Amino acid sequence: MGLGGTRVGGLLAPLLGGATGPDTEPGLALNIVTGILIAVAVWVNVAIVRLLPFGAQIVVVWIELLLLFVAFVGSFNRDLGVWFEESETGQTNIAFLITTGAVTTLYVSLVSIAIACCLAMAAALARLSKSGPAYAVSTFYTSFFRGTPLLLQVYLIYLGLPTLGRQFALDAVPSGIIALSLCYGAYMAEIFRAGILGVPHGQRDAAMALGLPPGLTFRKIIFPQAMRLIVPPTGNQFIAMLKDSSLVSVMGVWELTKTAQIIGKRDFRVFEMLIAAAIIYWVMSICFELIQSRIERHYGKGYVR
Repeated sequence: MGLGGTRVGGLLAPLLGGATGPDTEPGLALNIVTGILIAVAVWVNVAIVRLLPFGAQIVVVWIELLLLFVAFVGSFNRDLGVWFEESETGQTNIAFLITTGAVTTLYVSLVSIAIACCLAMAAALARLSKSGPAYAVSTFYTSFFRGTPLLLQVYLIYLGLPTLGRQFALDAVPSGIIALSLCYGAYMAEIFRAGILGVPHGQRDAAMALGLPPGLTFRKIIFPQAMRLIVPPTGNQFIAMLKDSSLVSVMGVWELTKTAQIIGKRDFRVFEMLIAAAIIYWVMSICFELIQSRIERHYGKGYVR
């Protein structure tokens, strides 16, 4: 063909999937064909799954996606047997990760979300009140803790408070709980405020017509109805807090991520232990999603048709 034909063939080889050298990757055309075949396979799979009952569709798709995740993790070519090796405590690494790291993570998160709910309720009521000082404190609190990074807040509490005096020095776990509570309380204050405002005003008018005092009206009529709107986003915030609790590891707290890193460094298997930590986080999140769904059904019973 001559020099010109050779040059054209060399330019088209990568596009058509050919090779211009021993280490050349597959060409664009091969990648396109592979993508088309995958798309067709997915379409056929969806068409078959849709023939099943609704509940079976959910189960089948979950199993398929779980198998894809297992295949994805398996492609890392990592020795996951380190999960079941015995540690110095006499437990397997995965058991120690659960009993030490996961338990600490749950403890910090549960205490923090309880305090955050109280702060959120107080800030929301202050924001809705007609008191100028209460409104100002509420807006300053939510603005500051929503406008600064959580990691910075952890440092300010753990390292900043001791500068005011030794009596203000806190251990790592209380500092982490305070930081998480203040940060998420600020975010959840808007959730609580929106939930309270979401209750139709006619409910208040009806309570006033019956002669109920404002406090009793709020506790027995307004707040129970507001919970239907508050629970879903609050559940999402808790699951986010569950993962953000890993930030307290900067203070040396052996929560889930920190424990996985320590075990991994000891055995030179950091990535393998982080995979285990990710799976434990996921399982905990699924459990709390199920709890959240039950709470939602409880407060939404009057709205089910």
